[in-house]
Formats: sequence, structure tokens, C-alpha cells
Amino acid sequence: MDGLILLRPWWLLAWLAVAALALIRLTRLPDAGGWERVMGRDMLHAMQALGHLGGRQPRWQRLLAPATLGLLIAAMAGPALPRSDAPVLAQADAVVLAVDLSPSVAQGPGLDQARLATAGLSQALSGRPVGLVLYAGKAFTAAAPTLDVGTLQTQIGVLDAGTMPGKGSRPAAAIGMAAQMLAGLPRADLVLISDGGGVDVQAVAEADRLADRGVRLWALRLTGRAADAPGAPDGALARLVRGGEVMAWDATDRMADRLARSGGSVRDPVLQALQYRDLGPWLAMLALPPLLVMLRRRE
Repeated sequence: MDGLILLRPWWLLAWLAVAALALIRLTRLPDAGGWERVMGRDMLHAMQALGHLGGRQPRWQRLLAPATLGLLIAAMAGPALPRSDAPVLAQADAVVLAVDLSPSVAQGPGLDQARLATAGLSQALSGRPVGLVLYAGKAFTAAAPTLDVGTLQTQIGVLDAGTMPGKGSRPAAAIGMAAQMLAGLPRADLVLISDGGGVDVQAVAEADRLADRGVRLWALRLTGRAADAPGAPDGALARLVRGGEVMAWDATDRMADRLARSGGSVRDPVLQALQYRDLGPWLAMLALPPLLVMLRRRE
């Protein structure tokens, strides 16, 4: 089964003891409780025919207890499948995409550029958890860092001029929101996808604070602006970049190559279970029928 893992594989060592128990029950279990050692064959058969002595158990009955134990041990090993809907909260190599949906972008050709750049970059960053922040006059978290690219693509596809309420453009709010999302991660990146509007002293200060925490800041520059929107100053996005660079909105592949990292994931063992669907309890339920057979009342 694709993606199947074991959360607690060391439990499988107990299968050695179960194998030994099965071997003992198959080879050393005496007939008739040991009476065959002291009775003659004819007397033994007569006692069994009268119902005073039981015969040798069928093989399936002798293997019932070891099989039940084997199922329970397999359940304790924690077979699990990845959960595509689980956010990767303990990943130390996340990327946050902050998308500018201010009127200068959302009401002009920059909206299509923003959608294409965001979708392309999230797709190209396969292997790194990607989060999504949307901003205009305010900033909102659209998705926590996740490896489920399909979820992000769905959200990106519905972005339009009415997605963000209000007017204005405050990249400072987006950087502050990303700082909260990336809190505690030793390595991370923030990519601003914007036309450069709204860059002010507060945005520069937020960028400095985020860079001091080891987060690199990048930017994809959108060129399509609404007809009546004022142009952003030259080099506005460059004022926010820290450790990265400003690229054109369609340079997503080159940006992804620069963002690629290896060995950057640090998983919290407590949160790891949240990323997988544990099948152990369902497997343990398979042990109930043989347990009921062994515990049934014998007349």
C-alpha cells in the first residue's frame, strides 16, 4: 500500500515470541492432556469415545492464540497512512507565499499574474510545506504550511477582486502575519508576490525583524496594474528583500531552484502522529472474533 508506514515498528520484535509460542503449540501440545503417556491405545480411544478425555485440538484452534497475539502486536506497531489534510506544524523548512490582492493588483491584469505565480511556485516547491497569506489593507491566513499542494491550488484558483475586503495595500501586515505562522521555525522563507505598492517604514521594520529570526525574504514582482492605480516606486520590493532577491512574476522555476533546500525538516515526534491516520485500532478489532472463540463457554 502506497505510503504505508509503521509509527512504532519496534513492537514487531514481539513477533519472535509469538512464533516460538506457535511452534510450541504445534509440536509439543500433548494429546488428551498427557494421559496418552500412561494409557494404552485401546483404553485411550475408549475413554475418548465415552467423552471423558478430549482428543487433540485441530490445528486452527492451536494457532488461534498466537494468531490473536500477532494481530494485537501488529496493531501496536501502528500501521498508518499519510493524511493529506494535515498541516505540517513541526516542519523547519516552510515557505510562506504572501499574495498582494490590493485594488491595484486585483482590479487589473496583475490578478492573473498573481494567480499564475502563486500556483506555479507552490507546485514547483514540491517537498517543502507551503503556507498562504493574502493581504490588502489587512492580512489573513489562507492556509497553514502544508505539503498538500492540491488544497493550495484550489484556494488559489478562486482568488478574485472580491476576495479581500477593504482597500489599501499593507505588506507590513502580511509580513507580520507570516512571522506568526513561522514562529519557532529555525529555517524558513517568505515570498512576497506583489506590485510593490504600500512599502513603507513599518514594512521595512517588519522585514528586519523577520530577517533577524533567520527567515529569508524574497519577492516576485507583478507588472500588471489597474488602469487608475498609481505606480509603485522603483525598487520598492527590493527594500523588503532580506537574503533573497526580486524576480519577475513568471520566474517561478528559477525562484523554486533558489528556494530548494535539503535536510531542513525537523519533526516533532508528538505532532508526527497528527500527520498520519493510525490504522492500529482497526487492526486490533480483527482480534476480537478469535478472542470470542477462545473465551466461549464450553459445555
